[in-house]
Amino acid sequence: MRLLLVEDEAELAALLLAGLRNAGFVVDGVATIADADAATRAGAYDVVVLDRRLPDGDGMDFLRQLRRNNDGTPVLMLTARDAVEDRIDGLQVGADDYVLKPFHMAELVARLWTILRRPSAIRDPILANGDVALDLATRIVTVADHPLTISRREGALLELFLRKLGRVITKPSIESALYGFGEELESNAVEVLVHRLRRRLNTSGASPQIQTLRGIGYLMEPVR
Repeated sequence: MRLLLVEDEAELAALLLAGLRNAGFVVDGVATIADADAATRAGAYDVVVLDRRLPDGDGMDFLRQLRRNNDGTPVLMLTARDAVEDRIDGLQVGADDYVLKPFHMAELVARLWTILRRPSAIRDPILANGDVALDLATRIVTVADHPLTISRREGALLELFLRKLGRVITKPSIESALYGFGEELESNAVEVLVHRLRRRLNTSGASPQIQTLRGIGYLMEPVR
């Protein structure tokens, strides 16, 4: 899941970036409405976490702009304003949920997964192929109903393969989906990650296989 975090308070933003990435999200962080606008125009996000008080305006204005552009990306608002009227205004403009500062990271993550499980977000709670399943809420991977221990990034790659069964995924597509902008990557980062995930699946006896199409990309075929 790719998430855009719009938060200008540096210390809080750093904590949120770390916490959300640990929860399995690929996160891009920006600090202004202008940068948020540029980010959403450049790529698609599964959800946006949006602060209200930003250096160049109210996050509510950015939300209005998204909805005027018929962008239905789920938005969770962060705010220190605890007035009921403020929350009602945000929900009426098009926010999917509101979280008041200060908050616990576990609650924020739970609320995000609740948003993403709604029918309007077009998200299935469990992705599966053959005997491999990934629970999107808990991030638990199972092979033939037995838990499989994998890293956060390996889980994100498995999710990508499960969402694109039968379709070739290029190296640039994997980099875009799994790494936030600004992250420094080794030239063989994707190859190493695919190798690690393939090895874990093969060692566990999983039925799905990851194929390498040299010069093209990678492919996981549906298991009938």
